Amino acid sequence: MDTTPATFEQDVIAASTLAPVLVDFWAPWCGPCKTLGPMLERLEAEGAGKWKLVKVNIDENPELAQHFQARNIPHVVAFADGRAVDQFIGVLPEGQLREFIDKLVPDGAEAERRAAHAAYAAGDTDLAIDHIKATLALDPGYDDARLDLIEWLLAAGRTDEARDEDKLLSPKTMQGIDARYNVLKTELDAAEPPADALIDAVNANPDDLEARFALANRRLITGRDYNERRAGAFVRDRDA
Repeated sequence: MDTTPATFEQDVIAASTLAPVLVDFWAPWCGPCKTLGPMLERLEAEGAGKWKLVKVNIDENPELAQHFQARNIPHVVAFADGRAVDQFIGVLPEGQLREFIDKLVPDGAEAERRAAHAAYAAGDTDLAIDHIKATLALDPGYDDARLDLIEWLLAAGRTDEARDEDKLLSPKTMQGIDARYNVLKTELDAAEPPADALIDAVNANPDDLEARFALANRRLITGRDYNERRAGAFVRDRDA
């Protein structure tokens, strides 16, 4: 697709948050451009949506060419996550061009994480959580993605689930080296007691109405089911 200064933000910057975008600066009078352009178009079709090609005619859009210093063409600039990350000038052999693209295209787990962040930015927390769980299904050791999940679960008030995910982080992350983990851990520690702790409190003291009320609220909020042995204290008639 072609872009202009008016549409560049949407066509390239925003689009690159979902999948990498290659911007091909070209001109009708450029001989090498006539070789590279069709090659890029063919590889984009092969990619089936894994990356996107956007073309800029420098004769018609000199301001874009000037901004990206596209003095010699063809000049290709690669965008990912809303910023320029790589570039090349001239015509690469197809093998090198494939390698250039392969370095940009995320694997399945990373693609799911990008989709998760896009959904979260759009305000769809449930969809974001679904995507980030898919990320972790593909790569259970992806701690950055698990921290995303913990953060979003906390924001949604799903503290018990966030605590469950916290237990699955790698020891390296949990040792306190990761600054983001330290912040989330502080939030977890400051959050209301986990449901299991409330159940223990009710088991220990059936007359603890505050704990019973807190547990009732927790069950309404989370909708989570606990095994009969632990939950029995909640439903048991204390006078029985």
